[in-house]
Amino acid sequence: MAEKPIILGIETSCDETAVSLIQDHDSGIPKILSNVISSQFDIHKEFGGVVPELAARSHVEKIDLIAKKAIKESGVSLEKVSAIATTAGPGLIVCLTVGLNFGKAMASSLDIPFIGVNHLEGHALSPKLHSKLDYPYLLLLISGGHSQYLSVNGLGDYNRLGTTIDDALGEAFDKTAKLLGIEFPGGPKLEKFAKKGNSEKFELPKPIINKGGCNLSFAGLKTAILRITKKIKTEQEKFDLAASFQKTIEDILYIKTKKAFEDFKKINSKEKCNFVVAGGVAANEGIRKKLVKVSNENNFEPVIPDLKLCGDNAAMIAMVGLEKYKIKQFDSLDLPASPRLPLDESAKFLKGAGVKL
Repeated sequence: MAEKPIILGIETSCDETAVSLIQDHDSGIPKILSNVISSQFDIHKEFGGVVPELAARSHVEKIDLIAKKAIKESGVSLEKVSAIATTAGPGLIVCLTVGLNFGKAMASSLDIPFIGVNHLEGHALSPKLHSKLDYPYLLLLISGGHSQYLSVNGLGDYNRLGTTIDDALGEAFDKTAKLLGIEFPGGPKLEKFAKKGNSEKFELPKPIINKGGCNLSFAGLKTAILRITKKIKTEQEKFDLAASFQKTIEDILYIKTKKAFEDFKKINSKEKCNFVVAGGVAANEGIRKKLVKVSNENNFEPVIPDLKLCGDNAAMIAMVGLEKYKIKQFDSLDLPASPRLPLDESAKFLKGAGVKL
């Protein structure tokens, strides 16, 4: 019996240097042989955000070491690897280039296929690393750079139902955390702040909540937070504002997700549908609970990746690589990095002042 294919995945789209090896399995759920992630929090902390040039330099310094560690942990020799899958976009181009060039060099030296992967598709398919998932399904992708509702119809086949018209949700969390004086990366820490506060203390706006279908907007909410932070004087008020922000986000997603369910049902006839929540913000406990609640109320089956697979990682990149390997969808070694790489290329661009919904 032939051995199941093994894919080595590489992710360097922003500030995580990650390498993973996964192997196909008869169960339909691949086995994660290793999944090594090196974050750069300490490098960017003093700047309050990711500095692209510093991130790229760190990738260059670490990627060889991270790859060797992932290969060692997997217990697999390089000769057993079937293909190299690397994030090609979207992301910071100076960071993408590091991983892309490293992956191409590996594929060339091993004389095996090279596969370029859309980072967003990695998030979209990440639940397949721990559960069987049939197409089509509804996806809510919420991360530092993206917030979208998509109908996932198959590999490479996406229909965008809604998107943010300004800030991504993760960006709103990070900016709010910064205004509250929470150290970078503040987004994940904001929820801990919120647990100490009164979520009814401040009434915050819910932009475009009753219009625009399942499109999202967070810029007005961020502006309201900025205005309030200039007036608060105590630590408890900071906790209360964090709690009010957390609750407002949960309420927005509850309402917009119900609308997304309606839109998804219009184009898909499945009786029992899956609702996948992916991306870094999917690690937020309150949001997870709220989205599970709205799913159960509307006959959708919630599917959320394990916490370690919510943020940027290379296992999800290898997952897409495995799907593409099975249908022999390979790329040439001159594939360029693409800082902008939408999942639904036919979707209308909705961003900036004056957008008509």
